[in-house]
Amino acid sequence: MSAQKDIIVALDEGTTNAKAVALDSQGNVVAKFSQALAIHTPREGWVEQSGDALLEASLAVVAQAIAAVGAHRVAALAISNQRETAIGWYRTSGRPIGPAITWQCSRTADFCRALREQGREAHIKSATGLPVAPLFSASKMRWLLESVPNGMALAQQAEICLGTIDSWLLWNLTHGQSFRCDISNASRTQLLNLNSGQWDSEMLALFGIPRQALPEICPSSYPFGVTQGLATIPDGIPILAMIGDSHAALFAHGLGTEGCVKATYGTGSSVMAPVFTTQSAVNALATTIAWHDGDTLVYGLEGNIPHTGDAVAWMADSTGLSELPDAQLLHELNTLPATVDSTLGVYFVPALTGLGAPWWDEDARGLIHGLSRGVKRAHLVRAALESITYQIADVVSAMRQHKGFQLSALMVDGGPTKNDWLMQYQADLLGCPVMRSDIPELSAIGAGLLARKNLLGIATSQLHDYLPDHVSFQPDMVRHGRLQKRWHEWQSAVERTRWQTR
Repeated sequence: MSAQKDIIVALDEGTTNAKAVALDSQGNVVAKFSQALAIHTPREGWVEQSGDALLEASLAVVAQAIAAVGAHRVAALAISNQRETAIGWYRTSGRPIGPAITWQCSRTADFCRALREQGREAHIKSATGLPVAPLFSASKMRWLLESVPNGMALAQQAEICLGTIDSWLLWNLTHGQSFRCDISNASRTQLLNLNSGQWDSEMLALFGIPRQALPEICPSSYPFGVTQGLATIPDGIPILAMIGDSHAALFAHGLGTEGCVKATYGTGSSVMAPVFTTQSAVNALATTIAWHDGDTLVYGLEGNIPHTGDAVAWMADSTGLSELPDAQLLHELNTLPATVDSTLGVYFVPALTGLGAPWWDEDARGLIHGLSRGVKRAHLVRAALESITYQIADVVSAMRQHKGFQLSALMVDGGPTKNDWLMQYQADLLGCPVMRSDIPELSAIGAGLLARKNLLGIATSQLHDYLPDHVSFQPDMVRHGRLQKRWHEWQSAVERTRWQTR
């Protein structure tokens, strides 16, 4: 990296915000910008976003970051993105064929149920590492093709492009010259064969996705293309990394250190542990590709939870807290739980569009269990926050079934982790240290680290000096024992959300 070009600009295109950070030669954040994104729910269980809006916000924050530091200093761009969200666009015009169908959307639940009823799930999971669920991209891509006139024929003729959000952003950043995706995002589509690292012919046939409509798969740290044809971003800036946001956060926490399990607390949550084999007997979890750093492929054992921060937002709406100014709302969410000793037996299971890992039940619906006359707003808010910790503990419990799995610390990031009460409750529940990164741009930093590796031509181990510090929450083991009873009561409440599906 030359003295003149010492900045990496990293974009984190998430579900609710597009953020861009400028990272200097020491890995420090020297500028950051953010723009909110709208989510649309046109029908029950449907969740979508405008692909144009995602792009516009992403280009805007990247342009702001470049302008803040000076284009002459920018050595490379890096991208982390919301995963599983699927989008299609016409190759000639570059216009979307429909909305971006987000990872939360369950509109393909009937199709996924039919696959399970046909006995296809075992084969699909063996090939892709993923259970059958509407979370993943393949069924969404199928829906997109079926929703436009002659969609399948146009895709077969390579007139329609299908991709995850990384490929959509890359296409537009390079003026349609690069149609590629990174291997971590590809592994979330249910179309990638885990062992070969390429699109799986059987999965393409099963989901009805033409290979010619899909991007080229590349390592996460790779020269994906260069910027061109944009009014606000200079031509010629290399894009040197792309990676799914949860994978990027795991990379930024510890570069994949064994025993360090990562939990991102966002709209939903990804709980991911680095593993070094595709073989797993834990059917309730996904085996995925964490990243390919250009030298080594690292796998991940993962559980996806649709509603964690979203559960707290729902409760804030339902109890009137969301009408407060943002600063006051945050204060209330951080302080209310500690004003009561318990939830008075209330459990909130936020299956608002179904349950994710380890249950995988898209038909389940949310439940507030255990209401009594004495329950007040503080008890309900506390129940919403506790629901985050219980859901993460459910996934960690499933991970313990994986041969050789170890948990030395839970590495956490995301907005809700700023709540010290929540972090201590999580540590006490799990009985292990919780290590919090107080840098909100962790996913962007992870992508930036991968770009730095490519730019400097160094080994991943040489990136340790760039890693952010963590705040430690040590478990109270006496309280850990007491909380096991509450966790089991939570699991009983979860079962109540599922009774209609039996």
